[in-house]
Amino acid sequence: MNQLIKIKTPEQIERMRRAGIILASCHRQIAKLIKPGISTWEIDEFVEQYLTEHGATPEQKGYMGYKYATCASINDEVCHGFPRKTKLLEGDIVTIDMVVNLDGWLADSAWSYAVGKISPDAKRLLKLTKESLYRGIEKAQIGNRIGDISHAIQTFAEANGLSVVRPFIGHGIGSKMHEVPEVPHFGPAGKGPIIQEGMTFTIEPMLNLGKHHVQLMSDGWTAKTVDGSLSAQYEHTLAITAKGPIILTDQG
Repeated sequence: MNQLIKIKTPEQIERMRRAGIILASCHRQIAKLIKPGISTWEIDEFVEQYLTEHGATPEQKGYMGYKYATCASINDEVCHGFPRKTKLLEGDIVTIDMVVNLDGWLADSAWSYAVGKISPDAKRLLKLTKESLYRGIEKAQIGNRIGDISHAIQTFAEANGLSVVRPFIGHGIGSKMHEVPEVPHFGPAGKGPIIQEGMTFTIEPMLNLGKHHVQLMSDGWTAKTVDGSLSAQYEHTLAITAKGPIILTDQG
């Protein structure tokens, strides 16, 4: 698998960073919009307009027939939910996931948001899912293996009573949305490709309050928890450097 990994030059990483700056800025604006009464359809329209105004495009629109600029997953939806005109309600949580293309180079980031006042369990889920992402990022060091990231996330999540979704994982990214290596959020340490300088990939744990099992809905995209429990996701795009991992989608 190491032979298939695309090592990026500093110039290519810089181009990805520029896409990441736009993406992070867009998420900061979304955070201001999220409130009871707004729809994910309106958020999707905002994102597409925002990217256009900044000279970028939504990479997942048109990908394998997908029709929207964002994925918008609410409550027990794990990922790949369709934007819709139904209004968000007080107490909901919603994950907005997007991939930004700027001049042919990509950045990918998902963020989970509270809609108004949420339950203590939902608040805890968001807090710990975000922390699990950063636990994984800490292990994204030259010489470590991808499995070290996976293991750090799983052990942290399960120690806190949360479960880790299996079917959906992080991935390499660059001029294409999905490259190698695959980056699971579960599994043993010391396994998988060796992390090298110039690698770029996402880490994007999805954690559930209940069991880890998920099911695909009839639309062919939306994944939900089987037991109806809440699910959250946080995702960053990273570049591996001699000084450690750089978060290309850092919201500051």
